[in-house]
Amino acid sequence: MAKYMLLIYGDPAQWDAMSPEQSKAHDASHVAFTAAAGPRVIGGEQLESTPAATALRMNPAGEILISDGPFVETKETVGGYYIVDASDLDEVIALASQLPEVKAQHSGVEIRPLVEHG
Repeated sequence: MAKYMLLIYGDPAQWDAMSPEQSKAHDASHVAFTAAAGPRVIGGEQLESTPAATALRMNPAGEILISDGPFVETKETVGGYYIVDASDLDEVIALASQLPEVKAQHSGVEIRPLVEHG
């Protein structure tokens, strides 16, 4: 088994514009995903919006710079993630295909294998 991170990207304006019914259906889709994936989901959370982010990087003088927001300005931001344990990429693709962000025009899911150390 290998671990994979599913990064959920989307346009925050689209998420914020959802009606209460759309939000409820969206949340239900995530509940259905975690139920279908069962114990293969070993972690995951929704993230606060990008204005709550803090970015760190070093300047040429070796000082750490702290800034509000993400590293880059982009229309799509990371809205949440799951960590899943799966036998191979095909299994992860089948699982991730159930997420509502895959089916929406304004969002998507990136699958990244985790590096196992030791």
